[in-house]
Amino acid sequence: MTVEPKLSVPVVKATASVDEIVAALKLAGGVIIRNAVGQATLDQIEVDVRPGLEQDTAWSGSFFPSQTRRTCAALQKSPTYAHEIVMHPLFQGASNRMLTEKQWFWSGNEKQWTVSRPQLSNTIVFSIGPGASAQPLHRDDSIHQRYAHFAEVYPSGREGNQRDSSIGFFVAGKKATKANGATRFIPGSHLWDQNAPPNEDLCEFAEMERGDAFMMLASCFHGGSANNTTDEERLIFSTFMTKGYLRQEENMYLSVDMDVMRKYPVDIQKIAGYSLSEPFLGWVDSTDPRKLLDPNIPDNTDMWTGAKEPADPWI
Repeated sequence: MTVEPKLSVPVVKATASVDEIVAALKLAGGVIIRNAVGQATLDQIEVDVRPGLEQDTAWSGSFFPSQTRRTCAALQKSPTYAHEIVMHPLFQGASNRMLTEKQWFWSGNEKQWTVSRPQLSNTIVFSIGPGASAQPLHRDDSIHQRYAHFAEVYPSGREGNQRDSSIGFFVAGKKATKANGATRFIPGSHLWDQNAPPNEDLCEFAEMERGDAFMMLASCFHGGSANNTTDEERLIFSTFMTKGYLRQEENMYLSVDMDVMRKYPVDIQKIAGYSLSEPFLGWVDSTDPRKLLDPNIPDNTDMWTGAKEPADPWI
């Protein structure tokens, strides 16, 4: 196939609407959001996760350079991360718009409408030190065995609703530049065919000031760049949401202690995976898995949790 000419990275302010974010993602596959997270918030998150970064050892494979340090399970380590990054309104708004899946099924002679809402897929903090080499360009949706099909423009309706499996949200804990390894990605590559290989000449760099964020569809070719500085750390708080019926990349049930999860509000518990994907996926003892966190919630043993009519049309 012939790929489109090089595109630029859309840039918006933190006051942008969810509609603007979704439009940018559908057009280019990624968008930079200026001043997405406050400085005091970043300070606290770094305090919370820095011990984990310092305890990490070099990756044994070649995908991450030896100068990269990681710490995972941010919900375990930082309530501030959970509230301010995972639950960022633009991130959650775009995820709900693009990853929510709606469908109907026959139940006898009745149509039953169900909704599968997105869930948290991973929470990883990356520290990329001086001398780190560049990652190969790749698509993160490969973990879900996705097969890309070419599209002139992002499809609308149900076809568009089923096109992408994940959305990433990368917040700059420190300034990210081309010199210190800012993420490079190919705008528009979310519309490419599976057989089209990545092309470095089409890359743009997600350069960000501290507190800026880069949101990206997992179907975009991207990769961390080389850190060619001698004294600069690139610190990135990375979070992905995925479809409610797909397996989470990070096993939240094992990586986050249940006593920690119990302290979070219900909306974070549900996003972390303690919820049902309709019509009845993810149960424990044939009921809502959140009963493991709060035994007092009512049982939900109805195999069909949907309605006879859709509450609203497909996104």
